[in-house]
Parts: sequence; C-alpha cells; structure tokens
Amino acid sequence: MTTVATDLRARADEHLRALVGRDDVSLYDDQWTAISALVVDRARALVVQRTGWGKSAVYFVATLLLREAGSGPTVIISPLLALMRNQIAAAERAGIRAVTVNSTNMDEWDGVHADIAAGEVDVLLVSPERLNNPGFRDEVLPRLAASCGLLVIDEAHCISDWGHDFRPDYRRIRTLLGELPTGIPVLATTATANQRVTDDVADQLGAVVEEAGHGRLETLVLRGSLDRESLRLGVVRLPTPEQRLAWLADHLSEQPGSGIVYCLTVAATQEVADYLRSRGHRVAAYSGQTEQTERLALEQALVDGEVKALVATSALGMGFDAALGFVVNLGAPSSPVAYYQQVGRAGRGAISEASVVLLPATEDRDIWAYFASLAFPREELVRETLAVLAEEARPMSTVALEPRVDLSRSRLETMLKVLDVDGAVRRVRGGWEATGRGWQYDAERYARVAHEREAEQQAMLDYLSTNECRMAYLRRQLDDPDLVADPDWRCGRCDNCGGLALSGEVSGAAVAEAADRLARPGVPLEPRKLWPTGLSAIGISLSGRIKPPNEEGRAIARLTDLGHGGALRALFAGEDGPVPDQLARAMVTMLQDWRPEVDVLVVAESERRPRLVDDLAAGLSRFLGVPVVGRWALADPEVPPDKGATNSAQRVAAVRRRGALRLDDPAAVDGRRVLLVDDRVVTGWTVTVAGVALHEAGAAAVLPLALATGG
Repeated sequence: MTTVATDLRARADEHLRALVGRDDVSLYDDQWTAISALVVDRARALVVQRTGWGKSAVYFVATLLLREAGSGPTVIISPLLALMRNQIAAAERAGIRAVTVNSTNMDEWDGVHADIAAGEVDVLLVSPERLNNPGFRDEVLPRLAASCGLLVIDEAHCISDWGHDFRPDYRRIRTLLGELPTGIPVLATTATANQRVTDDVADQLGAVVEEAGHGRLETLVLRGSLDRESLRLGVVRLPTPEQRLAWLADHLSEQPGSGIVYCLTVAATQEVADYLRSRGHRVAAYSGQTEQTERLALEQALVDGEVKALVATSALGMGFDAALGFVVNLGAPSSPVAYYQQVGRAGRGAISEASVVLLPATEDRDIWAYFASLAFPREELVRETLAVLAEEARPMSTVALEPRVDLSRSRLETMLKVLDVDGAVRRVRGGWEATGRGWQYDAERYARVAHEREAEQQAMLDYLSTNECRMAYLRRQLDDPDLVADPDWRCGRCDNCGGLALSGEVSGAAVAEAADRLARPGVPLEPRKLWPTGLSAIGISLSGRIKPPNEEGRAIARLTDLGHGGALRALFAGEDGPVPDQLARAMVTMLQDWRPEVDVLVVAESERRPRLVDDLAAGLSRFLGVPVVGRWALADPEVPPDKGATNSAQRVAAVRRRGALRLDDPAAVDGRRVLLVDDRVVTGWTVTVAGVALHEAGAAAVLPLALATGG
C-alpha cells in the first residue's frame, strides 16, 4: 500500500471512530475496499452484507473523505423515514451535516435547497418517491446529479423486480445513473439479495471498473457472509390459532428484552395485540395504517423498552434500528429472503443472543395468494389505461384516471410508475400523460417473476420442516458465498442444531381463554359515507356525501381472522350449501351481543351461492321474528359478480347495473328499520347502493349483516 493510501486509510479509521464513538475500532477489509473504490477510483460498487455489518459506515466515511477532497454532497436514496432518522443521527455523531427531503417536511425544502447551494450540507437523504415528483425530478434532481460527490442507493434490492420487496420508484434510479457526470462514484447496499438479485442490481448500476487484462467493465461487487451470530432460530408448529395465541401469551415474557411479533395482516395485529394486553402483556399494534405520529411514538417506546413488543406488519421493517432481543412471526412470510430480513431486526448492537421464533399457520398460503394477486396488472388493463390517457390528450391525476380503469388507486399508481420508467407515460404537473411511444407488455418476464415467487413460497414451506441448520438454510437461499465455500457449516445455535430449546407446551387455561377470544364473533361493518370521486366521468351523477348512509352493520368475522376466518374461508372455497352449524351458532351469538332493532329483512341475492343466502335469510327471519320482504335482485347477469372489485368507481357502476331493489309490496319498508342480509361484504358498495335504494323506498334505517367481510 502506498504512503498516500496508508494515510487515507488512517484518516478513514479516524472518521469511523468518530462515527461509532469508540477508539478501539477500525475498518474491515471489505469496508476499506469499498471506500477506496469510491474515493480513489470514483467507481460504482454494490455491497451485499448482513445487517449490522456496517454498510452505513462505508458511505459516511467515504462522504467525509470526499468532502475533504472538495467533492459535493452525498445523495442517499433511502426507502423509509425511520431509516432516514437513524442515519441522520449517526451522521451527526461524526460531524456530518445531514438533511432530508421527504413528504413530511415540504415546508423545509426551500431552506434545504438553499443550504445545499451554499455548501452547508454534507449529506442529503431523499426517498425514492421524490425521484418521480415532477418538480424535484425536473428542477432539483439535475442540479444534484451535476454537483453531488457520491450517490448512495440504500436497500438496493428494491431496484430488482426479482427481489422480495421490489418498489417501482426505485426503477427511476436507473435513469438517474445514466444522467450522472463521469467520475461520480455510486454505492448500492443491501443485506437481502440472492445471486440473481445481485446480478440484476449490478447490471443496472452500469459498468465502471476495468478488470485487469480483460478490458471488460463491471460493477465492483462485495458479498460477505450473511450469518447473524446473535440469532437463535426456531420453529414451533401448533395446529390451531388458539394454541398459537396461547403460546404467545404463555411464552412472550420468556423472550429476552423487547421485540417484535410480526403478523401477516393488519387485522391480525389488532386482534393479537388486544388479546395479549388482556393477558397482561405491554404490547401495541403497528401497521401501515397507523398514523405517522403514533408510529414514531411506538417505535421510540420499543427502543426504550417501554413495551415488551410491537405486534406489527412488515411496515415495521427496513431500516428500523434498535437493540431487540427477539422476533416472533405469527405466520410465515412468503419467502426465506423476506423472513431473513424480518428476523434481522433482532440481535443488533450489544445484543449477543436473540431468539427468533416462527409460528406458522395453515392460512399463510391463502394470504400469500392474496398478495400475489396484486402483481402487475393484466395486459388489457394496461392497454386500457394507456388508451384513456391518449384519448384525453392532457395530464390526468390518478384520482381522475381511477374511475376509468378497473384498478385500485394503489395498483394504478404502481403500474403508472412502471410505465413511466418504460417510457410509455410521463408524470407531469397535474398528473400523468401518455408519451405516444411504443410499449411492449413483457409477459414472459412477469411469468418468470411469478414462477420465482412460487419457488420462494415452496422454499419457505420447506424451511418449516427442514432438519438441517436453519441459519444455513437461510444463507443458502441467499446464495451466501461463504456457505458455498463451506457447505457443511452449521450455526450451533438453532433448534435443529440443539442450541435453542423451544417448548411447544401451552396451558389449558391459556388455550381456553384464547379459544374464547377467537370464538367471539362480530366485526363492525362501517358504512360508506362518501361516493367515489370521478363518477361523472363514467356517466353517474353521484358525488359528495351519501345521504343518508347505512347504519353500522356486523359480520361474523374477517376472512383473515384467526378465529372464525378459517371456517369462513373453507365455506367460500367450497360448494354452495346451507350455513354450517358452527357459523350458525356464531351468528346467533353475534346477534345476542349486537341486538339490532329491525322490523324487516331484505336479502342481497347471490348468483354463486343462492342456497347459502336463502338459508341465512330464513334462519335470521326465524331467530329475529321478522319477515323477509324483498330482495336486492340480480337485474343484469351479464355483469360479472366481481366486476370492479378493486376500484370503487367501477364497482359502483357495476353494482348499479347488476342489481335492483325488488319489494313484495311497494310500501314494505316504508318507515321500517331494515336488516340488509348479504353473504360477504368485500368493498361495501353492494350494501351501500342497495341501502340508498331502500332509503329511497322509505326505509327509516338500513343495517347490513353478513357472514364475512374481506376479499
């Protein structure tokens, strides 16, 4: 190593010590290799290293060295606000002046941009969503690209649609890379990338490092061992939801420190948190639906040990940095890579041993199938969207476009982002516009990605039953190069290696209490209060408030619920027939708790399950002692039952065409309180439109009732 290089490494170690607040540390060889490539060679590098290895140290130390050499500020593209907060705090310890531009601090943007122009900012963190904001993309981003000293792409696996957490906003990064001036170094980092994802991300970073003697250019890739020495992995297989809940209640206090209980659905986080609190545990629910201020408070409560656990969805994921003693998964994620990332929240910092427990459920595969159904839309829906934009020949907001396309707003937004990167549409002030460029639906690639997802799901199922070392299994799924070199490696810490003893025993009292909680039927059916926006665009003159709205209704359970959800899923997956005894008893219990004051029943007809609906209505009529006086009848069977199920405006249009109110007597509901009976409420628009018709026929109130809610 030359004197200059030796001096530079010594300076880099000084910066590292300031960053971590310790005098006894120095850079790993791979850390220095990456820093040297960025600072000396101005190269592009991809670092794939385990959580806690020190990837952020690479870009912060490189930033300090580059700034000392007169380079511009570092731009870090980071996916989560939690990650940004942690990174800014870390940067400040080393004297780095770091600022962020994201959707929560818009009033600070002008000041941030002025500070950057004045040279007073060392690091700018931006969310990937900013890259496609028209003002930021067209006005701010070109200046940053021209003046930045280093570009960092954190959680870089999000670039690749082969990855478990692909995000279309990240595809804009490839365009940004192509616009960077020569000599601007680029660093991409991730802890969760198998070889296919690594190759894809490296290819997208572009070719910059010359191989000696070969004249071939490639991205510098540094992959290290993905073993997490602090983690002790185990699986507890229990056959029923009440046993799994009981296990949590009995064994949560045994888990070290504070941690996370991951669930697959928002509803489950609330259900599980409520139950655990009733058993005396200090826990709280956390999901993407949790209000931002509350999320920050809950994260801090977990960091400070004020709660034993957050019962969370994967929204508490990338970038959340805390010293946690355990992670419990109530239900398995759909891939070993996603699971590795979630369990990586535990065992950081000073935590030398963290327990990681997976409690799989039979319903996991149903939930995986639901999320898989939200993949890139069918070609006809994409073409339909492009046709609408071309026909309008003007910018259209997502809200204005939504009524014209049978997609939910979130899926429409995601699709448009992909089409933007593909060049078929462009995001401008005021919305989206068609570019007129040719576009090909890459059906082959989407099919390959779908096939890869199916293989990942099978790999996750195999993890549950494997007898081999669990950490070795996960490392193999991630194509860990160190494991390839030592295929007989075992961690010695997991349940299969004998390093973790997990009891599957649960107390009879806990099982009974959990069963009682899960057997308690009844979830509210909140009334729709506003018509979807943009109905006028499809010829429907409805807008604003729904007057009067339905009253709050009831369903036995959500399809994803831990208790009656299983019986309801089986019911709707099977043949048409009468209401099963178990669900009939649950309906009676719910009605006894709810005690709805109604005078008459009206039934929403079902094309697929006429026997089920008729049996339900007859049973309700007998139990409540009120007559069935009419139907929301099938008026246009040419409209498919699920037409518009993912789009509110399209659904309202379909329901209005498909159904019509048929009363035995025109005055049958006049001044009466009506129980509107349906088999399942998915979007809520059928009972809403039928409720409006009932109110127009004179009903004093409409209360929806269903066996289930959820798609």
